[in-house]
Amino acid sequence: MTAGQDGRGKAGWTTAVRPGIKDGMGDPTPEPEAPAPDDWHLKLFEKSLPLQARLAEIASMVGRVPVNQTWLDVSGDGVSSGQLRRLGGTWHTATPDDASAASTLRLVGERVERIREGRLPFGDSLFDGVVILDQLERMPDDALLIAECHRVLKPAGRLLVHAPHLKKRALLRPARRLLGMTDEALGRVRPGYTESVLFDLLKDGFDVQEARSYGRFFVEALDLLAWRGERPLSLAAGADAGSLEKLVLRRARLYPVFQFAAGMDTLLGLTKGYRLIVRARRRPWRPRRAPVLADGRSIAEAALGGKIGTAAPF
Repeated sequence: MTAGQDGRGKAGWTTAVRPGIKDGMGDPTPEPEAPAPDDWHLKLFEKSLPLQARLAEIASMVGRVPVNQTWLDVSGDGVSSGQLRRLGGTWHTATPDDASAASTLRLVGERVERIREGRLPFGDSLFDGVVILDQLERMPDDALLIAECHRVLKPAGRLLVHAPHLKKRALLRPARRLLGMTDEALGRVRPGYTESVLFDLLKDGFDVQEARSYGRFFVEALDLLAWRGERPLSLAAGADAGSLEKLVLRRARLYPVFQFAAGMDTLLGLTKGYRLIVRARRRPWRPRRAPVLADGRSIAEAALGGKIGTAAPF
């Protein structure tokens, strides 16, 4: 399924039949409807550089999925679920609530389930891989979700976690609070994770193989300003097609500016990004304590070459 096509007709348009109205051939006359909200989500993705960068980073870690493998994405975003399914194999989706489950089902068509009380509605050892996409920070019990992913993964299955990167002395943190981008507004239980906190969460049942961050200062700052300006439109978008169209047009105009900001971010070199991705391999569950070096750093921090969470304030 390509962007803009969701099984309801070309470019996501539907046709409705008005009872009692006939055309010259005696058949009901179809009446075109405006695109449904889910179709606008696809259009927003096409005009959102941050969303495209997120999926590109995840896809580079997942790679091409063999046809005989089955994967699970844990997300509340039907567009991302649809894009992940294009990587190959068979995909299932688990969403946090009924609204996101219904929206995702309309976009991807099948294999969408609802997370209930933090538990995944699947049997043991079913999946070759699991992708948690910006949901761990929204779960009241994040450790339970990690344990559930361990349960549904096959032995040596792969886990990818995408979450906000919690950086100390980050310039954008107070700016976000000032502009109203609070955890509550974003539906988060916690603001994000440092690498060490995420490693600690995974250590009982997973071996972390790779961790990297992306999304640096200029793109993130522009995204914050765009979010602040778009918030009134986003709140009205559920019932107002006009607001949805304005959102798409606004993002289309900003797209070249985001491209310029991304170019500026390349000047920041090796500074840590505001988004974190971790790739891990499942192993038998065994609670263990992380060793600490004499200088207070964990082994993971030493391997990464510094004290985690103390990068430059960009």
